[in-house]
Amino acid sequence: MLRWIKRKIEYSKLDRKKDFSVSDRMVSKKLSENITYISELFEKNSDVVFRRFTIGRQQKADAFLVGIDGLYDKTAIHENIIKPLMELETGDLPILQRLETIEQDLLSISDISTERTMKKSVSQLLKGDPLLLIDGMEYVYILGSRTWEMRGIQEPVTETVVRGPREGFVETLRTNTAMLRRKIHNQNLIIEQMTMGTLSQTDVAIAYINHLVNPDLLEEVKNRLRKINTDAILESGYIEEFIEDAPYSPFPTISNTERPDVVSARILEGRIAILVDGTSTVLIVPYLMMESFQAAEDYYSRPYYTSFIRMLRLIGFLASTLAPAVYVAFQNFHKETFPTELLISLSASRQGVPFPLFIEVFLMMISFEWLREAGIRMPRHIGQAVSIVGALVLGESAVNAGFVGAPTVIIVAISAITSFIITPLNDAIALIRFAFLFAAGILGIYGVMLALTFSLLHVASLRSFGVPYMSPWFPIMWSDWKDFLIRAPFWKLNHRPEALHTLNDLRTANGNKPKSGKKQEGGEE
Repeated sequence: MLRWIKRKIEYSKLDRKKDFSVSDRMVSKKLSENITYISELFEKNSDVVFRRFTIGRQQKADAFLVGIDGLYDKTAIHENIIKPLMELETGDLPILQRLETIEQDLLSISDISTERTMKKSVSQLLKGDPLLLIDGMEYVYILGSRTWEMRGIQEPVTETVVRGPREGFVETLRTNTAMLRRKIHNQNLIIEQMTMGTLSQTDVAIAYINHLVNPDLLEEVKNRLRKINTDAILESGYIEEFIEDAPYSPFPTISNTERPDVVSARILEGRIAILVDGTSTVLIVPYLMMESFQAAEDYYSRPYYTSFIRMLRLIGFLASTLAPAVYVAFQNFHKETFPTELLISLSASRQGVPFPLFIEVFLMMISFEWLREAGIRMPRHIGQAVSIVGALVLGESAVNAGFVGAPTVIIVAISAITSFIITPLNDAIALIRFAFLFAAGILGIYGVMLALTFSLLHVASLRSFGVPYMSPWFPIMWSDWKDFLIRAPFWKLNHRPEALHTLNDLRTANGNKPKSGKKQEGGEE
């Protein structure tokens, strides 16, 4: 026991706050000191490339180039940096005097900057930019020639459309910001970049329209991002959990998408996008619940069919969350509400089923979640096979074997299918569906109503960066109902969402309603 206490005391004295950052020393005039420092930093790294060479033909100067293999363009560096420097004609000029102008007339890499501290220089090196150090100079040339293998631009698998652009974000931050620039050709599109993660040093960017976004919202987003203190940001989901308003709620208060057109449209409404290097998923704040019932294609199709589909999505959401609970509640506690023929049919279908109805529905819902998880995690072809076999086994075979009743399979299937209609709320639906089921199994329809009341109160209390989560439903903002469950034509969407409090809410001027052409002489239009 004494030995254990002694070990604990010794362990507590250890310095567990290891500093992984590079010391903030200045670049030395002596090239040998800089080489020694960088070599010691990367002495165990096999992918760091060191290249020593001599500048000039008549008068010479030692130079040193360091880069990370696989993160920079070797051909460009050799042709545009090393070769011109080695063949430099210095004439009678002192070599250092000649080198002072090499950035303007010799180095042909488009993106070149200088840095005097080792910390920032090494940080740029780790992100892919090679460093050029020259003997006698107190600064480092940072050669912007990052390049690496990357996935091509493709349509996002989870956000396909019949009509609309077929492009999606990729895992490279600069490519993603360029895709936004292609959509919004305006100097007021601001893209601010910062670095997060003490170890990962991940590039993160926020994008917004200057003179349009609410300044309070912008400051709140920046403050929450600045407060993040963690060792690594590997995906935008990391940031989402650090900055969301209600971390214990199943409902998301930050939206995400892989489509540049969706991000551009949200930015133009006065929202802010958060892009993270290394992931194709972009966060958008603030997020309102009504956006869950909207899709990118809604704005590419005619408004009448779009409005009809949005109504179906809302009904699908209610069916997905409430169908199993209502079925159990009425079957167990309120059988008198069923028509006699339907009650007899339901009772006959459950003849021989060994489980109570609540257990039967619960097991079927659990089985569906297992099937869904298996279908997602497995390779695509195997996942489809698992889904088909699972559906047959759990559906037809289970009914034939007498383990479950056919109505239970139908109810769970309807609930499962409709949950995929509202993909932004898919996770929340899966959780609250079980909560409603337990409430129905204990208190019947009164339990369902009680759980529904608590859910509505909870959702109504949520905020997303200060914006009511249920707006324009609660609080009521009639002007925003033009793009809620019913989408008005674009010529009627004159203003940006009132809930966002943008600096300029005018989106479309009046008088854009199309009119039929005047009749010409002779009766032709």
